[in-house]
Amino acid sequence: MTSANIRPMDSDEIIKAKPTSTDYMEIGSSGLVQNGGMIRDDFLRQLQGRQAYANYREMADNDPVIGAMLHSIEMMIRSVDWSVEPIDDANEAAVREAEFISECLTDMSASWVDTLASIMSFLVFGFSLHEIVYKRRQGFTQDARTRSRYNDGRIAWRKLPARNQETIQRWDLDTTGGIKGAYQLDPYAIRKAEVYLPIEKCLLFRTTSKLNNPQGRSVLRNAFVPWYYKRRIQEIEAIGIERDLAGLPVALVPPQLLSNGATADERAALDAIKQIVRNIKRDEQEGVVFPMAYDPDTKQPAYELKLLSSGGGRQFDTDSIIARYDQRMAMTVLADFLLLGHEKVGSQALSVSKIELFTRSLNAYLAEIAEVFNQYAIPRLLRLNGVSEELAPVLTFTTPKSIDLGQLGSFIGALAQAGAPLFPDQDLENYLRGVAGLPTGQAEEV
Repeated sequence: MTSANIRPMDSDEIIKAKPTSTDYMEIGSSGLVQNGGMIRDDFLRQLQGRQAYANYREMADNDPVIGAMLHSIEMMIRSVDWSVEPIDDANEAAVREAEFISECLTDMSASWVDTLASIMSFLVFGFSLHEIVYKRRQGFTQDARTRSRYNDGRIAWRKLPARNQETIQRWDLDTTGGIKGAYQLDPYAIRKAEVYLPIEKCLLFRTTSKLNNPQGRSVLRNAFVPWYYKRRIQEIEAIGIERDLAGLPVALVPPQLLSNGATADERAALDAIKQIVRNIKRDEQEGVVFPMAYDPDTKQPAYELKLLSSGGGRQFDTDSIIARYDQRMAMTVLADFLLLGHEKVGSQALSVSKIELFTRSLNAYLAEIAEVFNQYAIPRLLRLNGVSEELAPVLTFTTPKSIDLGQLGSFIGALAQAGAPLFPDQDLENYLRGVAGLPTGQAEEV
């Protein structure tokens, strides 16, 4: 059949399917591995429950490479400019609500930058849960529930406090895997009781929503295995260095102390000597008190303590092994450009391309933060103020960029030589000044 023979069907010829009751129901479930609201989705036991939080926290706080990775991500996200854009620039009501939301972001008890920093903890733990606390704007009052820089009586955000990931005991999930809330138990709180946090009163930031897992997935998940082996090798290396400096302690004792017929006093003496051997350290309090006794038959010392030094080199280079694990950890978040200068390899072009790839990957985290505000926080706040959600503004951000000024200058020069009318152009000049970190100029009055 050719296209010429095809004609649109009349409305009478179309058979409309009637929806059934199951069409409006969710029959299946997400398949998330959980037991009573406790997530057990990771196949490694070290990355389940409280043990996962402890491991991720140790990785972020103790490892210098992971610390540099997270610090670079946080600093770049902190430098991003955020703005609230009206849904319709031509609608005065929409513009007014955009100004209201912008005021709310800067009128909380914690600054927007500090709030953003607390949200960034979802990178380490996979999620960040924040409770929404509201207030009524009644000027500079003594009551925190009404204190504000504005006095219009509208409801605004008072603060968005984070709830420590390690205090989240379990999640409240429905039969299909939907998130209804979380149960928190803070052992350091004055009221040591389990508290229920409904999801309608919270903002949940996640690195990923795969299987609707409320705990997301830590950006350090793929770095766990190299971090685990790196830490073990560092411990073995430290022990080896200490033994090389101090020597391997060896105690020579009479055979009677090692025999099955040793008396209780002889066994106690052997245990004491073993304790001395185990505790030998090279420090400011080093020293050993040892008995001086001679064998009556051989006239040789019955007890002797000496240190054996290990000669020769090592078969394995721990520096290269640790450097390999450092590189693999940095690769998991596309931050291996941090190691380019340390290894004395890598060109400038390679570093620029890696940094550009890294900055582009940050857009996903920024988009997640903006999406949570646009989909949940802002519409809820407008509803409390009796405003239609159709006027809800949008929280946006500027995409982080790493611009090579040399390449940009060459590009501008090539355009100018080709005869492109670039100047005078105040907007272009201000953009170039901003990229170079120079103060912007003002247009001359004609």
